[in-house]
Amino acid sequence: MNLTPCPCGRTTPKGQVLSFDACCCPYHVNHNAPDAESLMRSRYSAFVQGDVPYLLATWHSSQRPATLDLESGTKWLGLQIKQHHKTGHDSAEVEFVARFRVGGKAVRQHERSRFVREDGRWFYVDGDVL
Repeated sequence: MNLTPCPCGRTTPKGQVLSFDACCCPYHVNHNAPDAESLMRSRYSAFVQGDVPYLLATWHSSQRPATLDLESGTKWLGLQIKQHHKTGHDSAEVEFVARFRVGGKAVRQHERSRFVREDGRWFYVDGDVL
């Protein structure tokens, strides 16, 4: 059992950080997050862990790149979900801020991402940098 804190930072109602096993790991195994926010969090965790196959598998086929090269040496510092809401029966948006450091430079990525659900599975479609 892996009790390492989940990179996405999700907490219990009492404010305790969830372990990776109790949070994003099941989605990395079965590729089936229950909602867009959970998929966003699991994708952040995949970036932290360098899990390119998961990132590609959860990217909607209409926008999925053929390959994905992650920048080496990136240190992920945290994820903040600003808001999330359904935009339709099978669509949603998640606004987030991801912080990381690459090449000694601090980066703050603020994005509103769009997600769709097809055949019971949520997929990342695209996003607008804010």
